[in-house]
Amino acid sequence: MNDFHSLTPSDLTPAQWHPFLVGAVAPRPVAFASTIDAEGRVNLSPFSFFNAFSSNPPILVFSPANRVRDNTQKHTLENVREVPEVVINICDYALVEQMSLASTEYGKGVNEFAKAGLTELASELVRPPRVAEAPAAFECVVEQIIELGQNNGAGNLIICRVVRAHFRQDILLPDATGIDPFKLDAVARLGGDWYCRASGASLFEVPKPNRHIGIGIDQLPEHLRNSEVLTGNELGRLANIERDALPTPAQVEDFKAEPMVAYLLNKYRDDTPELKQQLLQLGRQFLAEGRLVEAWKAFLCD
Repeated sequence: MNDFHSLTPSDLTPAQWHPFLVGAVAPRPVAFASTIDAEGRVNLSPFSFFNAFSSNPPILVFSPANRVRDNTQKHTLENVREVPEVVINICDYALVEQMSLASTEYGKGVNEFAKAGLTELASELVRPPRVAEAPAAFECVVEQIIELGQNNGAGNLIICRVVRAHFRQDILLPDATGIDPFKLDAVARLGGDWYCRASGASLFEVPKPNRHIGIGIDQLPEHLRNSEVLTGNELGRLANIERDALPTPAQVEDFKAEPMVAYLLNKYRDDTPELKQQLLQLGRQFLAEGRLVEAWKAFLCD
């Protein structure tokens, strides 16, 4: 069992606690928020305390926290109090350095669009402009601002209702029913100066268990459940199968006639431990390829 370094937030200063929080609660999507003040001056700033919280009504929430350093508040927060509208732009990898540059603490009234070399694009239903280079943008009205405290690092939840959304054509699925994650090339915030990029080999699928009722890890055969080789992820994938989908004894017997399996059964028939090990590795290979039923057959045919 791993040892743990346990902390009580109230025992630490905000500056001491902050890197633990943002380092562990990660990756976090970034709200690249454009706002205007009462005089019509534009502000653009990224916030990683952000996510979607409802689809109907369509609600996004982000939090410009009071600065840990001196407890001052962000211009974005001041702006939405004056003009309760915001555009939450989504940042992709091609935009990340410019997005980071916009987080510079320029003086009030300085337009970060210009500082970051980004293009203002007029919104359709709200006053703040959107970022033309962003792959997606949500025009929002601010429903509520909830102050979570008065201290350094205290959050200010800005609850936003989406009234209009824009998605660049090239990030859509072919039938335009959603977003293709491989084309979005999303980025997310980690702790310190670190980000991550959701693209290529870093993307993977996990079948949603709400599509059916899986048998659960407690129903796995004991030799699988207590295996020192199978990982928690592999056990979870095995357990995410409906009982009716499990291979029957007849199907397992047919599987033994498959050339690869027949070869293993013949080669290691006098070495039961080695045979079990070989079938275990074969099953793991099937799992890695997404062939769940074949994996089950391999695990059951010894």
